[in-house]
Amino acid sequence: MRVLFLESHPMWIHGLPNGFRDSGHDVMISGPLTEQNIPEMLGEFQPDLIVMIGWGPEQTPVKLDWIFRHVRQTEVPLVYWATEDPTFTESFTMPLIQRVQPDFVFTICPKHLDYYAERGIKAAHMDFGFHSSIHCPVPAEEAYRTSIAVVANAYPHVFEQYSGHYRLVSLFTLIRPLLHEGMRIDFYGRDWDKMKPYLGMDIPSEWIHGYLSYPDAHKVYSSADIMIGLQNYETQLTQRTYEILGSGGFLVTQDTEAVRSMFTSGKELVAAASATDTLQIIEHYLQHPEKRKEIREQGRRAVSHANYQHRADYMVQVLQEQGLLPQTLATAAGQGQLISYADLIRERYEVHDVRPGDTLWKIAQAYGVTIEHIMKENGLTSYDIYVDQYLKIRERQQ
Repeated sequence: MRVLFLESHPMWIHGLPNGFRDSGHDVMISGPLTEQNIPEMLGEFQPDLIVMIGWGPEQTPVKLDWIFRHVRQTEVPLVYWATEDPTFTESFTMPLIQRVQPDFVFTICPKHLDYYAERGIKAAHMDFGFHSSIHCPVPAEEAYRTSIAVVANAYPHVFEQYSGHYRLVSLFTLIRPLLHEGMRIDFYGRDWDKMKPYLGMDIPSEWIHGYLSYPDAHKVYSSADIMIGLQNYETQLTQRTYEILGSGGFLVTQDTEAVRSMFTSGKELVAAASATDTLQIIEHYLQHPEKRKEIREQGRRAVSHANYQHRADYMVQVLQEQGLLPQTLATAAGQGQLISYADLIRERYEVHDVRPGDTLWKIAQAYGVTIEHIMKENGLTSYDIYVDQYLKIRERQQ
């Protein structure tokens, strides 16, 4: 089977697509979508299944309109994995579903199945996972060695809008008490310098490291003595829960219903129910590296079943039961092929890979072209670009 992922964000292209490849399917990752390249990919790749994931640069209204227009002209089933449920169901997920009209929806929120059923939307639950090609243990690197680390965006804008969000409970339980005891935490992610209203103090600037490339996160998980993992909901696990444990990290997280349903605190990870718990846990395990090692190893084994090959197989099974895929599918012996449409573009165009600090103006100046030229070549509808995105500059001379 050929599976096309309409996706470009590093958080998504390294997970589920690799799972489909592992199960013998041929996979194409679209990269940044344009009105021109969507029909090109459909024509060249001839997919049997098309998948969209979450909330990212490929889910803007204009791109969703392109997807609807071109995909609906085919008979290929379109599936959406709603990874922003339940907080953003009304504000983001439902508008996307109404705009694109996927044939089936998978949601990370099991309690939302009734919600979708009431609206006539076919849906099933599918949780996050991890893939060992991107989340695996590696030798500790000096640049990331630290006692305690957090890899996450701070999301102060979310708390401004949702003052009762459960993530704040997790923040108050796991991070705030350590900071107020003067314990250093190294933060990787955006906007931690804006969190004084919620933490009650400024985080020292030398503890804040800013954006971390998604493929590099496992280096922190493997190098830090302790990883702090926030939880967003009582009944759901965050994606980083699987990724930290899959990378062999020692995880201290919030004691929630979802955590208790899958793990035993003190065996595969350690869960804190209060600020006092957190302080005692951190002090204890920093002094017992042999216990951390044992829990790391058990945690990695505990999530082995949550790899993205299993998630891909489950998705196929559900879609077969729904009659959206045939009961018998052709797969390659062993692994399938994973093709990036971006790689095909590199053969045809001179390409710039966006780095931290890049702007369209800087890139245009570096290559001697105009901003308008870059926007036209790449079908951009705004000046927004992101790290690890590629931009076509000019056609290569044959």
